[in-house]
Amino acid sequence: MGWLRHLLGDRVPADFDGTLDDGEHVVGSAAVEGGGYLLVTALGLWIPGPRRVGWHLVGKAAWSDGVITLTECEETGTAGKAVLLADKAPVRFKLPRPGKVPLLLRQRVDGSVRERHRKDFGTGGAWFVERKVPGQDGTVLQVRPDPGTDVDLVKAIAEEAAEKLAKPRG
Repeated sequence: MGWLRHLLGDRVPADFDGTLDDGEHVVGSAAVEGGGYLLVTALGLWIPGPRRVGWHLVGKAAWSDGVITLTECEETGTAGKAVLLADKAPVRFKLPRPGKVPLLLRQRVDGSVRERHRKDFGTGGAWFVERKVPGQDGTVLQVRPDPGTDVDLVKAIAEEAAEKLAKPRG
């Protein structure tokens, strides 16, 4: 592996104090203004702290004017085999030298999504997203209701949808 690192360079910053999983490799990194790094791996995006946000928990990511705005999701419950999500507050990371991190971030987030569907209800709506979870086989149905949407209604629909997705297609 030493010759490969010599050829490609070591993309882990020397002062990064996180602990990567065995076999987890950094494909891109950028220093964050104010300290810390954004590191892109197959398993997720490392953010200052440092901690890793799995690709399946990146709800939104935007790149504009040298700043990445990341909206991370948190799992709030389940509905059968579906996972219910809620957005955390967006966090902004200013990258003086972004390199390929914005492009890699977009590719990894988009690559985790297999299908998405928006369902509107009378009092709100929800996103139903089938995603690949890093390090796991198969996909999971994630459901992110809008604030104020009837969660019991969303749960009932999500549970039924997850059952249908679990059945073999053909």
